Amino acid sequence: MIDVLTSHPDILGEGPLYDSATGTLYRIDITGRAVRALDLADGSGREWLLPLEPGSLALRAAGGAIVALEDGLWSLDLTSGAVVRLVDVTQADPQIALNDGRCDAAGRFWVGSYDRNEQDAIGGLFVIETDHTVTRAAGGLTVGNGLDWSPDGTILYLTDSIGTITAFDVEAGLPVRPRVFARDTDCSPDGLVVDADGYVWSTKWDGWRIVRYAPDGRIDRVIELPVQRPTAAAFGGPGLDTLFVTTATYDLDAAALASQPLAGLVLALDPGVRGRPTAVFGG
Repeated sequence: MIDVLTSHPDILGEGPLYDSATGTLYRIDITGRAVRALDLADGSGREWLLPLEPGSLALRAAGGAIVALEDGLWSLDLTSGAVVRLVDVTQADPQIALNDGRCDAAGRFWVGSYDRNEQDAIGGLFVIETDHTVTRAAGGLTVGNGLDWSPDGTILYLTDSIGTITAFDVEAGLPVRPRVFARDTDCSPDGLVVDADGYVWSTKWDGWRIVRYAPDGRIDRVIELPVQRPTAAAFGGPGLDTLFVTTATYDLDAAALASQPLAGLVLALDPGVRGRPTAVFGG
């Protein structure tokens, strides 16, 4: 069964994030240049508009949130709506922009970048330390996208939306020894999240589905969706046993939109497994 949580479609909904302290589900709309929040208890919502397109967000230990905008990491005051750039990541390179990201257990924020033309492997994976130091941890990405770690933190999974999910070993906190974990030929892998059992969930842009992979890369389960462009997923709810899925209307024509009225809305699924608590940025 699929529940629908919103009524106004996002253009390019992404980055769902559940705050267990408040029961709030956050997400971004990349094209709409907005962070949006949904109170799951009463259904009320809030919106914060941004000066650039966001790629991802995380909650901040000091309060508020951080948002990876096109050029770098920015703070977002959830009370006033003020946004302030904390660190420049792209170094004003006009050809790349930041995309999906996530905090690790140490409170560091990891974010991938992409070639704006989605053709050349000039993107990278960056880690932003709690003191705002930036390190380029990996390269060779065309469209750096969803990422997450195994429950024990020894494996990093990283998506390149040209069709590949890569697994890295983690040593001294950094990714090493990349190897292909999964490939797609009929769609683009997008967001990624790892559940409490160490299985990898990948949303498939233009694939109408979410795929759950076993730690060895075997396809464990496929959940068909009523939307062409699911973008990302996150576990949440009181028991971390609900899978929230963001979706997009981006670049769909009138006929496509008419055939999928749930496009752009936030969906909620019962996956039969639990997720893990959301890590926060320590800087």
